[in-house]
Amino acid sequence: MKISESIYFKNFKRKKISIRLYKLLKDLTFKENQIIRSLTSFYKNSYSKNMILNFRKYSEIKLIGMGGSTLGARAIYRFLENKIKKKFIFIDSLEPKNNNIENKKNFLNLVISKSGNTLETIANTNILVKKNHKNIFITQNRKSYLMELAKKLKAEVIYHNDFIGGRYSVLSEVGMLPAELMGLNQKKFKQFNNLVKNKNFINSLILNVSNIHEFIKKKRFNSIILNYDQNSSDLFSWYQQLVAESLGKKGKGILPVISSMPKDNHSVMQYYLDGNKNSFFTFFFVKDDLSDKIINKEVLNSHYYLKNKNFFKIREAQLLATQKVFKKKDIPFRSFYLNKRDEKSLGELFTFFILETILLGKLLDINPYTQPSVELIKTETKRILL
Repeated sequence: MKISESIYFKNFKRKKISIRLYKLLKDLTFKENQIIRSLTSFYKNSYSKNMILNFRKYSEIKLIGMGGSTLGARAIYRFLENKIKKKFIFIDSLEPKNNNIENKKNFLNLVISKSGNTLETIANTNILVKKNHKNIFITQNRKSYLMELAKKLKAEVIYHNDFIGGRYSVLSEVGMLPAELMGLNQKKFKQFNNLVKNKNFINSLILNVSNIHEFIKKKRFNSIILNYDQNSSDLFSWYQQLVAESLGKKGKGILPVISSMPKDNHSVMQYYLDGNKNSFFTFFFVKDDLSDKIINKEVLNSHYYLKNKNFFKIREAQLLATQKVFKKKDIPFRSFYLNKRDEKSLGELFTFFILETILLGKLLDINPYTQPSVELIKTETKRILL
């Protein structure tokens, strides 16, 4: 089914629908919820157009942060890298190599942390960010380590929305400021207003969530993403955090596992087909007519069927073959097929997955906006370092 101009979506074949979900989605749409508002064209960013114009001259941007502070921007950069002429370096780990990053003349530091007290971000900022650099900090408007440091460095400060957690922040300042510095159009990402009027999108979303809820009740807790598009690997790292951190509470939740295809046909596919039946699957594919083409004169007669084929056609054949085998084995799956790679299609995916996650949280009777156990590790780490 075509759920938008660019996305074809094949739902799980099961057809059990929760009528309650339509009401939950309607409530989300009309409530004054800052997360949902950030998906819309009505959301007002806390930075100005003039600021973007001033900073677009920088050809290299170092984005320093952790988790939801960087994953959304990474997903955008990788998914749309063919349109982006800037170089982005993502500093989101504690690695020795971070110390050796060169500072070219035309570079900008972008430091992001909602709390302003993220340990890894503070450590990397301490090493990489200097007063004579050009620096932007995105953080909450409250007293914190990074807010104090920003003042000391006389850095530009953009306020992080208090009511939008990192993993939900991709269409707020946290993702849209980097997107604009990449030269992308932030307005094109905001597709919520159109999607909620689209019956195909809404019905597909509701049926999808209803089916996943049924899988959870039947103890299928593993959500395996069979990703046939290398440029979407960071998108699914973002999705992994979104789902695991939002729903993994009270002994409930889903574990998203990212599988790189077709490589994993030669490793874990045997388990997917004949192992424990505790998983459901997502096929993900993006049309790419510009991929490398087979050199016909080099193909042996035994493999004549490869002639006139490019990598896109080979990957598509592998996708269709795998889906056919899944059907025969009655393995539950859904599939996303994108015929266009642009801001609009990516914004639609962000919106779909965010709504899916929040609605699942409501059905599971858990709060999808908190991450209490992660805070325990932060507290314990601080005690050890004291």
